[in-house]
Amino acid sequence: MSLFKARDWWSAALGEGEEFDQGCMCVGDVDNSGTGHDKIVVGSYMGMLRIFSPHTNKSKEGGPADSQLLEVQLQNAIIQVEVGKFVSCSELLHLAVLHPRKLSVYSISGTAGNVEHGDQYQMKLVYEHNLQRTACNMTYGTFGGVTGHHSLCIQSMDGMLMFFEQDSYSFGRFLPGFLLPGTLAYNCRTDSFLTVSAARQLESYKYETLAVATDAEIRQDSDLPLKTGGKRLTPDWTLVLGEQALDLSVPSFSHSSSSILVLGERNLFCLRDNGQIRFMKKLEFNPSCFLPYASVADGTTNLLLGNHTNMLLVYQDVTLKWAAQLSFVPVAVRVANFPELKGVVVSLSSDGHLLCSYMGTDPSFFSTPKVDAREADYEQVDAEMKKLQKFIREATRTQDIVPKTDAVDLFVTATVSSSMDKPSQALIQDIDGLPVPSVTIQVKVKASSALQSSKLSICVQPPLAVTQDQFVLEPMGAGSTKTVGFSAFLNGRYPPADLTGDIIVSYSSPTGVPRVLQSRFSLPLALVCVPSSPAKTTKFKITVDTNQQPVDLGSIFQEFSAKSEDKDGNSLAFQFLSGAKVTVQASKTSQRYRIQSDSFEDMWLVVKELVQRFDQHFAKLGIKDFKKGFTGPLPLQEYFLSLDHHFQLRVSAQQYQDLLSERAVQFRAIQRRLLTRFKDKTPAPLQNLDTLLDATYTQVMALAEAAEENRAQLEEAFVRLRSATHLLVLLMSLWQGLTPDQTAILEATLLPLLQDTPQLGWEESCDAAVSHLLRSCLSRSPKDQATSLAQTAGPVLGLPPDNARLKKHITLLCDRIGKGGRLTLASEANVQVPAQVQSLAAPGGVEPIAEVAGDGEEMEVPQESTKFIKKKQPSKKAKKDKDSKEKKEVSREPSETTVKEEGGEEPVKEAKKEKKESSKEKKESKKESSKEAKEPKEEAKKESKKESSSSKEKKESSKEKKDKDKEKEGKESGDKKVSRKSSVKVKEKKKEPEAAEG
Repeated sequence: MSLFKARDWWSAALGEGEEFDQGCMCVGDVDNSGTGHDKIVVGSYMGMLRIFSPHTNKSKEGGPADSQLLEVQLQNAIIQVEVGKFVSCSELLHLAVLHPRKLSVYSISGTAGNVEHGDQYQMKLVYEHNLQRTACNMTYGTFGGVTGHHSLCIQSMDGMLMFFEQDSYSFGRFLPGFLLPGTLAYNCRTDSFLTVSAARQLESYKYETLAVATDAEIRQDSDLPLKTGGKRLTPDWTLVLGEQALDLSVPSFSHSSSSILVLGERNLFCLRDNGQIRFMKKLEFNPSCFLPYASVADGTTNLLLGNHTNMLLVYQDVTLKWAAQLSFVPVAVRVANFPELKGVVVSLSSDGHLLCSYMGTDPSFFSTPKVDAREADYEQVDAEMKKLQKFIREATRTQDIVPKTDAVDLFVTATVSSSMDKPSQALIQDIDGLPVPSVTIQVKVKASSALQSSKLSICVQPPLAVTQDQFVLEPMGAGSTKTVGFSAFLNGRYPPADLTGDIIVSYSSPTGVPRVLQSRFSLPLALVCVPSSPAKTTKFKITVDTNQQPVDLGSIFQEFSAKSEDKDGNSLAFQFLSGAKVTVQASKTSQRYRIQSDSFEDMWLVVKELVQRFDQHFAKLGIKDFKKGFTGPLPLQEYFLSLDHHFQLRVSAQQYQDLLSERAVQFRAIQRRLLTRFKDKTPAPLQNLDTLLDATYTQVMALAEAAEENRAQLEEAFVRLRSATHLLVLLMSLWQGLTPDQTAILEATLLPLLQDTPQLGWEESCDAAVSHLLRSCLSRSPKDQATSLAQTAGPVLGLPPDNARLKKHITLLCDRIGKGGRLTLASEANVQVPAQVQSLAAPGGVEPIAEVAGDGEEMEVPQESTKFIKKKQPSKKAKKDKDSKEKKEVSREPSETTVKEEGGEEPVKEAKKEKKESSKEKKESKKESSKEAKEPKEEAKKESKKESSSSKEKKESSKEKKDKDKEKEGKESGDKKVSRKSSVKVKEKKKEPEAAEG
């Protein structure tokens, strides 16, 4: 048991569903027993009043019920209870109960019982006041210095202080500048009232000032002159707290330690009676209540402070003396004396947990028994030590952050119905005359152990939707099974990019560990399309090759062949509910299949389904050497159409956002002008400001509707872009025969996001991923790969000005994969960074565009060649022809040796120091080439001299190659740089006579 924990002495649970606050509890000898022992009075917002006299119950019978003296159900909610001398001509204590519209004073009396049931207590109403205003809180004291009895002051919700002297109403005053009621307290030493206003400042009002101030018949503006006699009410002093006060207390234990204590939201203030700060304590927690009590040391103040971390702290001024842990957050705390124990801490929670506790420890009379001394068995200790070391080695050998669990607590199985629902559960009944079907999915959840608080969530890709996506499962026992069902359907006028759905089950294990289990299901193709007649002429065509004899398409797509018009099985057409028609044709003579459609994106689902069903069909036949491929050109231009459409919608969304911001600023400015005109005491013409306000409002609404329509179109365009990207990835995997791991890397590169956001879009994310692959695993030389690893982080991703750079990078990615590039993420760790590159890794050493400067001839891809990139068969002869062709292209086009990107970035500098001269020559040639671009007349002269200069360039490039062989640098990248250097020099020689002619 912890030392710093409150010791329970007596506790009780007050009702069910009742609420309590800081004014709902007080302690005192309310029944005037004369013993000086306190009773606990508790009132709830439900109107229940209870009085307790706690005592320890040594027997097991009884309990809190024996300590309860009285329980009365009142008609109204109880805001606050206080014990004091509220009846004139009587020295006895009475109970004041504050209701929202009533103040009642009761007398509590007890009569000795003659039977075993004990004493009987009664509550009698002495007097009551019906309030004209809704009450907030109250305080009591000897107002005006009157002794022998207490008066009451009630603060209303609208800022009026109502004073009552026993059974008569004295007067009422409105507080100046009132907005919201705050805590209220009475200082008997200065005969003043303290409250915290909505301006977050502590205000003090003298009772004498309140008595002679203006009568509070109606609330008046403080800026207007007084219409009746009396003085305007002003505070005696104020102090700015800067935060809202939770509670306010004026302890009166001794005049030597006279102080005012204010509990704020983050600070504790202690003030003198004149408003000067004695000390201030910054709290590191959120307080809930506090109570000052008498201190042993003179001149100091002790206080109990409860917070929202279930702690009860004891402070002496600003020094923490003790901390005790409670089982709840206290909203009220008091100190009381009971017959069996003095100084008991009484605390109350907001839900009715009443606790009497004390701090410290209970004396322990347990003594440890003596054990017989025995000698240690060193062999047994050594064996145990080796066993523990073995466990430690096995535990540290695993590299997983999350420990693996052998036992599975839950099993999830999803079953998709083989037939469509009748009737359909779709929200859209038909699209273009075609009925929209729905399919039922049954999810079976089986628990192997007892589970609590299980939740099941369904997630499908838009525009697919389900009838219910959240299920709360009841507590499941070991071996129990729960089955839930829902229907999936198309809820948009465009086809989805994926027909798979995810089932996510979150639950807590028997040990309390939260866990998540995920399962996946696939929806049928018939959910989004219906069979139709084949189309003969289409815009887009894709051909898939196989190494097996053609298969009857009717046997592959049985659910579509029954309604198809073609009985030969050579062709099959799919009409999407909200898209184009896709036709599949099988060749009669060759082993090819053609998929054609008027929409490039809509072919994705059919091609994916065709490839998957081919794999399943030949696997059932036992054919293990089945292969499929794609020999046609990659449809990059068709893919770029989807990319351009999505990018243009993103640009439009940004433009709408900017226009909306401008019109909103204009609208608020006109509103301010109109408000100034309306507030002016002298009427002035509006000068058509109202007409301008209406026109601006119309523009704002039109822009908002256009932005909302653009957002819907952007969602559709992103789904279509995902479909096109999926199709491109599938064709590239069939084209080059990529492994599943390589296909996954390619798909993660081209589809980095599942949805667009205004902060991060698909274009910049895809460009960053593709650029990383071009610099790492698809780089032309190990040096470029090492240079990319030594670079620092790139710029912040944002919407690019155009997508020309992304198209160029995607084209270059496809080209390098077609030339045999290997997609891998592990190769980066095996690259050794040269010393020269390490020196360039400092900030400003390397520009992050290594793939641009690697191959000048590849970055300037002709626009016609980007349309079709054909597969190349590797051979020695082809490699030689390719190298010689590349050298010729480099020598013929020296102006393209340094390429500048669209974003305005500078070209990459050479890494070695001995090549500074060549870099200067590159800059000069670049400037001259830019001048030539401005003078189209010289282009004809330049082309006429290319043939005469090509022979000189070849000779000089061969000389530079021999020099490089002497320096033992036989890399291809070095050869290309030499050829570039020689071509630059030849270019300069050519330009000198041209400049003379100009």
